[in-house]
Amino acid sequence: MSLRIDYKRSIFAWAIFLSLQSSPPIFAAQLDSLQREHHDSLATARRTMIDRDLRGRGIKDLRVLSAMEAVPRHLFVPESLRVSAYEDRPLPIGEGQTISQPYVVAYMSELLELRGDEKVLEIGTGSGYQAAVLALLAAEVYSIEIIPSLSDSAKRVIEELGFRNVYLKVGDGFFGWEEKAPFDAILLTAAAPEIPQPLWRQLREGGRIVMPRGAPRKTQRLVRVRKIAGKEVVEELGDVRFVPLTGSIQKGR
Repeated sequence: MSLRIDYKRSIFAWAIFLSLQSSPPIFAAQLDSLQREHHDSLATARRTMIDRDLRGRGIKDLRVLSAMEAVPRHLFVPESLRVSAYEDRPLPIGEGQTISQPYVVAYMSELLELRGDEKVLEIGTGSGYQAAVLALLAAEVYSIEIIPSLSDSAKRVIEELGFRNVYLKVGDGFFGWEEKAPFDAILLTAAAPEIPQPLWRQLREGGRIVMPRGAPRKTQRLVRVRKIAGKEVVEELGDVRFVPLTGSIQKGR
């Protein structure tokens, strides 16, 4: 299943898109109004998250900071957990999956080195939060989720926010999205022992893959892998713990 979302009538999304193209400073007050923030506590919590957990921990890319402030994380978590939406920790979203902590989302987004004209593939849509952030940083975002109910939930929120450059598909992320390749950047939000070869083939020369690499249910290493002359150039960036990539990779394909 694939989805193209049209938001021609969405003032909110269009304003964000135009604003980010010129890489402005953080524009919290205007975005709070456009996002129809009814709860001052959530708006305050989001600003605190940006200042304390992102800037305070070394996130420097202004476009990433603006995107993280623009996307309302509380809409991507169960309603019962919205009070905790801007805490810097993962939260359960059902089906044994989690939404990553904000710092990790910002850090992985920054590692992709996006400038606005790229085509990005995300493996593991999950809640849809990371895809929404990427949508404000790249020209096109293609995201694959193996669990239909999670893809459906992500679709509803992304549609509500009015993005037009996000394409969703239910499928096995191991195989990527061949008909839309090549991609300038690929982001895996689930851990794998190695880069699935179909994804490597779909990465453009000079492109980047950011992923947690290592055994499932253990501490993994966050890596950025560049494709230089067809070879892997690997940077190891620290320990992380992600849910495992499921599907064909678990069958040794």
